[in-house]
Amino acid sequence: MLVLTRKKDQTIMIGDNIEITVVDIQGDQVRIGINAPKNLSIYRKEVFVEIQQENQKAAQVNNILLKNLLKK
Repeated sequence: MLVLTRKKDQTIMIGDNIEITVVDIQGDQVRIGINAPKNLSIYRKEVFVEIQQENQKAAQVNNILLKNLLKK
């Protein structure tokens, strides 16, 4: 993991087209702004994990349905 120190209004670049800017700092919370291409999905990690879990559940249900259809 790369750890960087930034102050308010300072930016980090990821590749050529992703900018992460420290927008505000209040106590132990940091607000960040992200400029990235619209085709790039950006999620908080806890939301990303939930999406992955739901996708896995849906895939399991689809596999069960497909197996049942093939048995007929």
